[in-house]
Amino acid sequence: MTPTELAPRFFIAVAVIILFCRLITWLLAKVGQPPVVSEMLAGVMLGPSLLGLLFPQVQEALFPAPLLPILYVVGQIGLVLFMFQTGYAFKSHKVTNLVGTAGAVSLAGVTVPLLFGVLLVLATAGVVPIRVDGVSIGVTAAFVGVALAITAFPMLARIITERGIAGTRHGSLSLASGAVDDGVAWIMLAVVLAFGSGEAGPAFVTAGGTVLFGLVLWLAGPRVTGALIRTDRLDERGRMLAVVALLFLIAFYTDEIGLYAVFGAFALGVVMPRHERTDRVIGRVGPVASAVFLPLFFTFSGLRTEFGLFGDPRVLSFAAACVALAIAGKFGACWAAARLRGEPSGVALRVGALMNARGLMQLIALNVGLEAGIVNASLFTVLVLVALVTTLMTTPLLSWLDRWERRAPAPVEEPALVAS
Repeated sequence: MTPTELAPRFFIAVAVIILFCRLITWLLAKVGQPPVVSEMLAGVMLGPSLLGLLFPQVQEALFPAPLLPILYVVGQIGLVLFMFQTGYAFKSHKVTNLVGTAGAVSLAGVTVPLLFGVLLVLATAGVVPIRVDGVSIGVTAAFVGVALAITAFPMLARIITERGIAGTRHGSLSLASGAVDDGVAWIMLAVVLAFGSGEAGPAFVTAGGTVLFGLVLWLAGPRVTGALIRTDRLDERGRMLAVVALLFLIAFYTDEIGLYAVFGAFALGVVMPRHERTDRVIGRVGPVASAVFLPLFFTFSGLRTEFGLFGDPRVLSFAAACVALAIAGKFGACWAAARLRGEPSGVALRVGALMNARGLMQLIALNVGLEAGIVNASLFTVLVLVALVTTLMTTPLLSWLDRWERRAPAPVEEPALVAS
């Protein structure tokens, strides 16, 4: 198809994606699901798992193969802007009085699902078709482990804000733990991708480029971004364009060294100064990214998800095991760690429920893995199911815990013994 032929297809595809995402968001809002959950589900429904299954000709007409690279590129714009916003939000959630407990919860929430994922892949090696030819079983196992270890920090923060629990013990603890959890998971993912290249050259380029990027960002990042935000030589529009240009340059660099654009965007958000001018820049680019560009990323992911692959009993069994271990590893480990640190049962259960959500962050990791050639269609679909199940269960579980706590009788305190 020529660019002239693709242009109208692109416009109608974007219109369908935006309107359908809004419809599903409106429907699921009635049961308390946040928009990001609805958009994830809408993206899958527009893919071969539903629309392609029921109306394959309609799906082919809406999303012809030559259009997919365009959806990917435009979706990446939304993803980079969103990750920039996420990095800025990551920096704003600082809880200093919960360091010990947050560290324990985060350590458990990363280590246990990581081990569960690695052991599951090693135990099913050669039985379930989830490994790409030429990719070692160790890389596949490590990738699955990291994918299960990820927490959807942006969605976690949104749920906490929307439910009005930001100042509660479990809300603050979840934010602190989720922030550390995601930071560690992204570093581990970068390491896995470097090893997954299979060649020493690209791995050294990634490692060296990452070290250089980290040093420059640490030494010069706050100064450059601070000067950009605080200078009076730029008006609001000029400041926004300068920040976006810097963001895209960093996304270009991190993509070129094999670290991927999302890492650079997130890192730039972290070093941006806390300032009302930064808030205004985020306020201008954030809504466009979330409302227009990000749904294209969800749809592009959905077009790669084929639930029909679960017709293979091996893949279905692996998916069920993966979901069970993901919940046990994240929810169970975070709950246990919080309890061992002396947190009340209600706080520990809510922390486990919030930390268990994978959401958008896992979808990002899956797409990065697929683009890097270390994830095949079966594994991609399995882990999309994990992201959907663990994310969909978060809000209903929190609501159930609230109702259960209200119904539970207050504990009866034993009278104090009086010495005779």
